[in-house]
Amino acid sequence: MSVDEAIRLEQAAKQYDAHWGLAPTDLNIATGAFVLLAGDNGAGKSTLLRLLAGLCKPSRGRVLILGQEPHSSSMARASIGLLAHQTLLYDDLTARENLLFYARLYALPQRQARVDEMLDQMGLMQRQHHRVGNFSRGMKQRLALARASLHRPSLLLFDEPFTGLDASAVTHLRSQLAHFKEQGCTVLVVTHRPETVLQLVDYLVILRQGRVDYQAPWSGDMDGFQAVYQGQESKKL
Repeated sequence: MSVDEAIRLEQAAKQYDAHWGLAPTDLNIATGAFVLLAGDNGAGKSTLLRLLAGLCKPSRGRVLILGQEPHSSSMARASIGLLAHQTLLYDDLTARENLLFYARLYALPQRQARVDEMLDQMGLMQRQHHRVGNFSRGMKQRLALARASLHRPSLLLFDEPFTGLDASAVTHLRSQLAHFKEQGCTVLVVTHRPETVLQLVDYLVILRQGRVDYQAPWSGDMDGFQAVYQGQESKKL
């Protein structure tokens, strides 16, 4: 695996009984790329994210994150930040207490300073001592993003991060994604709202029925995306 590759799939597949959640797939993602992973419901996006995050083991083939298999390598998992449907926050704890809890799990040095940095970055410093159970959806998403990026991962995975957010929260989240890209993180986003991130995307992957139908560098607009997504342009694999 090249040092310039953050993600590599070598005929990686996941089978559930007689059903393929993801058919044998090859995929190479360069370090620092901002990737949009698109596809209809049931196309295999969540299965692919789970494989990349090390939450499940491929039924065949290999998944490599920075050259290591995430389901068996703690080093690989430590390089990953995941923001999925569940925030993984504790409603009975304050914002600061939540981040300190995860800072201890990651054995971070200078935990208080790092938590201060993330609270400030997410615009939550004034609410740091408030219980998360009283937060709005947008505020919880900000804190969940702080949790996912607290340990400075080199790969960030987002599964429908814009769901349920109002316009202000969408703008804030998009600015944070741009910040991570500027910092050189590899970012992979699954969203049914591609217009929110297309200006940041430099690699596009489309799944159909558990298979990679399209993968190529990207610099297009929404019209171009729709043409590719609807199969009006030639596939690039």
